[in-house]
Amino acid sequence: MMAKADTIAVVGVGARTPLGFDAASSAAAVRAGISAIQEHPYMIDRFGERMKVTRDTSIDVDLRGVDRAVEIAVSPALDALRPLLQSNANAAVTLILSTGEPRPGQPDGFAAEVDKRLRKQIGQHVGLDGGGSTAGGHAGGLLAIHHACKSLRDGRAKFCLAGGVDSYLEPETLEWLDQNEQLHSETTTYGFCPGEAAGFSLLTTLGVARALGLLPLLEIVGTSIASEENRIKTETVVLGEGLGATFRLLFQDAPIDKVDRIICDMNGERYRGNEYGFAVIRNPGRFKDAADFETPADCWGDVGAASGPLFVSLITEAEARGYQPGPLSLIWASSENGARAGVLLGGPSRAG
Repeated sequence: MMAKADTIAVVGVGARTPLGFDAASSAAAVRAGISAIQEHPYMIDRFGERMKVTRDTSIDVDLRGVDRAVEIAVSPALDALRPLLQSNANAAVTLILSTGEPRPGQPDGFAAEVDKRLRKQIGQHVGLDGGGSTAGGHAGGLLAIHHACKSLRDGRAKFCLAGGVDSYLEPETLEWLDQNEQLHSETTTYGFCPGEAAGFSLLTTLGVARALGLLPLLEIVGTSIASEENRIKTETVVLGEGLGATFRLLFQDAPIDKVDRIICDMNGERYRGNEYGFAVIRNPGRFKDAADFETPADCWGDVGAASGPLFVSLITEAEARGYQPGPLSLIWASSENGARAGVLLGGPSRAG
């Protein structure tokens, strides 16, 4: 069956992670189960041990703040844009970017400044028109994809570059995580390994992709967002209401096929596992095997706002190389601020 011309397709991806400088190498490393977790060169936790982190070792460990985020983001943003640049199409791109949530080590206005500097860099290669930035946290990259799809459906954009960049490696941030008992260590087994990365997805409609000869890599079957009131690091008990609602909204308009693949931002924190368990119970019969989920944070660390677009690149690589287990994939992420976001992706065979 031929997919509709207004179906939204992923036509470009870019990734830069502690495992690799592009989507192919990062995906290959995750598939092989390679871990980038290492000891920080000099940051010591409250037990006197070196903090366990993942980092982009090609960037000076002392490069900080906006400079570091932009350095991580530029190459994957250009990678995602490459199919459009090579097509010689004279089309403006709407950039929608997310960074980590406001936190110690990340000043007010951080997302806007990263967005401004990134626009200056990639604007040398492509015309940019509209969009914006948000400090969205873990769900941020998927929120960017959600808003990009809305812009494309509403006819406000022809191409959207949706992405996330995050780095937990600011010393103030690491000390804050340590004080909150969120850093994984021999003593804190339910903590996570903070990392840094950037991921981008270039989206357009199938009609535009066909007109310009761009190859659809995946189809966006649906996106959804919701909010969780019982947040992590509070006295409340999470029952998966926000994530459950995210799944329910996704499945309302989705094909009746069961989900073949699940990739999420679970990072070792007990809260996230509990949340997912309840969210699955709230959506029975929609998963081939809800217990068979993938957690790339085991390999590249917790990469915050970059997570969602990086998950997209894992699926595009699997589709391109023939090891994707089935046509329907669910990716989801949960921010500490309560934001929840999910995306259903179909293989390019769905796209006609």
